[in-house]
Amino acid sequence: MEARYSIVFYFLMLLALSSAFAFPSKKQYKPCKHLVLYFHDIIYNGKNAGNATSAIVAAPDGANLTILAGQFHFGNIAVFDDPITLDNNLHSKPVGRAQGLYIYDTKNTFTSWLGFTFVLNSTDHQGSINFSGADPIMVKSRDISIVGGTGDFFMHRGIATIMTDAFEGEVYFRLRVDIKFYECW
Repeated sequence: MEARYSIVFYFLMLLALSSAFAFPSKKQYKPCKHLVLYFHDIIYNGKNAGNATSAIVAAPDGANLTILAGQFHFGNIAVFDDPITLDNNLHSKPVGRAQGLYIYDTKNTFTSWLGFTFVLNSTDHQGSINFSGADPIMVKSRDISIVGGTGDFFMHRGIATIMTDAFEGEVYFRLRVDIKFYECW
């Protein structure tokens, strides 16, 4: 009788151990498509109309639309139509445009909410990529969602890691956008 119980016990232990190793603990996702692009933003300051690629369209009551609001720019809304390049040189040939808006939405630190589209029209890529999400500007590397696209990026979704690559006062900044698609159609 004891031999029978020990066989059943060993069988149950073997079954328990084999099921513990049958399922991996975490699935590793790999991007199905990867791009690195740069976009260059030159905000209108009242003196640079010829070069400006963005403008403040809304500001706190009584604020000036050519100067960002004081305390963390809270309440400013800017729209942009910025050139996108393959490298960090503003004067490189653009491969598309970044079009959208950013809203400075926090009173106690520099953060914004971004909603924009990369409209790409080059020999390598045709179509658009749509982005949306919070941008804690003071964090070196931050992620925003890729919520869709058209053309070569039809129904693509993923994550864009953005980093401020250059910053010149309140007039110019350049973002490095590391795009990883995890759903590609």
